[in-house]
Amino acid sequence: MGNLQELFVELRRRRVFRALVGWGIASFAILQVIEPVMHAYHLPEWTLTAAVTFLAAGFPVAVILSWIFDLSTRGIIRTAPAPAAGGGGATSPSRVVLLLLALGLLAAAPGLVYFFVWPGAAWRRSEVRPGGTSEAAPQVPSIAVLPFANLSSDKEQEYFSDGIAEEILNALAQVQGLKVIGRTSSFSMKGKSEDLRSIGQKLGAANLLEGSVRKAGPRVRITAQLVEAAGGTHLWSQEFDREMTDVFSVQEEIARAVVTALRLKLLPMASEPKRIIDPRAHDEYLLGLAYLAKGTAEAYGDAVGVLRQAVEIEPHYVLAWAALSSARFWHADQGGGPDGGAKEFAEAVEAAEKAVALGPDVGQAFRARALIRQAFLRDRAGAEADMERARALSPQNPDVIAMHATMLATVGRLPEAIVAFQQAAAFDPLSPDIPVMLSAVYLGTGRLEQAEAAARRSLEIAPSHGRGARNLGFALLLQGRLPEARAAFHRSSNPFFVEVGDAMVNQASGDPAQARKSLDVILARPSVVAGAYQVSEVYAWRGEIDKAFEWLKVAADHRDAGLVYVKYDPFLKPLRGDPRYDALLAKLQLPRG
Repeated sequence: MGNLQELFVELRRRRVFRALVGWGIASFAILQVIEPVMHAYHLPEWTLTAAVTFLAAGFPVAVILSWIFDLSTRGIIRTAPAPAAGGGGATSPSRVVLLLLALGLLAAAPGLVYFFVWPGAAWRRSEVRPGGTSEAAPQVPSIAVLPFANLSSDKEQEYFSDGIAEEILNALAQVQGLKVIGRTSSFSMKGKSEDLRSIGQKLGAANLLEGSVRKAGPRVRITAQLVEAAGGTHLWSQEFDREMTDVFSVQEEIARAVVTALRLKLLPMASEPKRIIDPRAHDEYLLGLAYLAKGTAEAYGDAVGVLRQAVEIEPHYVLAWAALSSARFWHADQGGGPDGGAKEFAEAVEAAEKAVALGPDVGQAFRARALIRQAFLRDRAGAEADMERARALSPQNPDVIAMHATMLATVGRLPEAIVAFQQAAAFDPLSPDIPVMLSAVYLGTGRLEQAEAAARRSLEIAPSHGRGARNLGFALLLQGRLPEARAAFHRSSNPFFVEVGDAMVNQASGDPAQARKSLDVILARPSVVAGAYQVSEVYAWRGEIDKAFEWLKVAADHRDAGLVYVKYDPFLKPLRGDPRYDALLAKLQLPRG
């Protein structure tokens, strides 16, 4: 017992305990840094495990080194031996080494148990990653519905074959317990000759539904097969020969057959009345979705044109009315006009109301009206009610989830918004719009590197995405990377965003004359009222606070959609704390603080 007491005294003298505490603090600090660095550089998951193992092994090493050496004003020197103590026998060197190792392992044990054993550490394996995927979330059966091949001699039927796949996707999305990859991601695989395993990995889907459509006169033959992506195993296949007038019943039949093949214990799919939609309208609707996915002002205008044709052909087509509402909204927001897009915003409201009236059980209809109510009508209570209804009807629809995330961000609930956007990305990993919206929230939280990565992700998918290039420019501008920021702004398909970017970069470059010239170009635009919110950002960036508030008032009067950013826009920071800012929030029905 005496020897142990002497050893304890000697450990204190040699400052061993201090070394253990120091190594523990250093290890904690390193772990706080290594995880975000690991994700930023896309390092493999074992990197973190290796780091924890290395740091744990460092405890015994720290104990032994602190026993042998000491840090003094002369540098690192060997520790002087302890003075001889009377009456006690010396502890053998081998026993000292064993005790030191045991002490080091004992110090490392809590961290190892926490990381590898303790259930609370499961966040490391279930955390949502920047790409929107979950490392080890509970395994949910997943499926991606790929575009069906058009085997008809008439190549103009391409949109019809796409429609078969899309309607099946929509039916499957209503099934609780089944993860269905969004249309944008699934249809990005169209025309690509990649193997099924690669497609499954890119989409995050364990199962793939593929097929073909052959039309001959009034009849259509649809072949569908379900394939397990990783191994290429065929789980199920079937052919359907039907009259063209019965095509939607066939789609529902295929969806139910797929569910049965997956052997899921699911709630029965709600029965729907048989819908007879004119195939011509359906083709125009699909073409409209393709235009919407491009995210450019010109494409939004094209989407409005073809979706108008869809509802003229088929006035009761709920999804076409919902898509038309969104297309009109974004075209007004991006293009505007001398009236700031007021007429087209009003048409967007009308289309959304029509969609809800025709489809009281269609989630996309309520999602479209929620967008209009929040961004244009300032009916926050109505928008939240619509969003709640949309989520109940379509809980796995990525557009619905992303709209919910946007509403969370608008009221300042940014951490929740980030999680929701990541969930939306998990359902539609190849959507260009979701990372754009996520990048805006990252900008608001000051996480500029994540904002940059999300904006770049959008541009990887849609290289000319107007808002994607703008947000990339914002992220680079706030990092002081001015030449890169200018180049990013110039990638935008929206000329107005290019001009805004030039004005802000010129201001940051310390060239007031050129910055003023760039601003004058913006103000000379006939449709500048449509971009009032962006003009206020430019003035705030220039430090002209009164002018910024003047243009925010114009934006509020014209119901500018950009006002959804007002609570977290980093460029409006100089305005916060001003009584006029609080008055603006009250006018917009947004909470203070």
